[in-house]
Amino acid sequence: MPRRKRATKRKVLPDPKYKSVLVTKFINGLLNDGKRSISEKSFYKAMDIANEKSGSDGVELFQKAIDNVKPILEVRSRRVGGATYQVPVEIRSDRQQALAIRWIITYAKARSEKTMAEKLAFEFLAASKNEGASIKKREDTHRMAEANKAFAHFKW
Repeated sequence: MPRRKRATKRKVLPDPKYKSVLVTKFINGLLNDGKRSISEKSFYKAMDIANEKSGSDGVELFQKAIDNVKPILEVRSRRVGGATYQVPVEIRSDRQQALAIRWIITYAKARSEKTMAEKLAFEFLAASKNEGASIKKREDTHRMAEANKAFAHFKW
């Protein structure tokens, strides 16, 4: 909790190729050691591969993948009288988007394809069809929230 004032959100400029703020946020999440050009190359290459494999528009596929991975509920720890409870809470939309981006990147990196572009492309394809590791992570998060529904009255 900040002592003074709440941190202000910075505006993110849309990317030059697709004119999408979501794409820029994804590329920012993909950044490694500040090397934006490498992240952009691998993302745009992934979009081309996804275009080829699916036959549909890459940006729509990417958007659908992000929407499918977005979680609705999560559990937060809450300490009440010496015991810690996992309390299910709804997630704000900006955090939903951030989690979806983070999970897709994490599970794409864990895939066995050769290049990062291929890993991303196949993770996008899997997520847009509601399958793959990032979708499993969302399901596990929802299952955990559902299992702890009894503690929902501890919400703050």
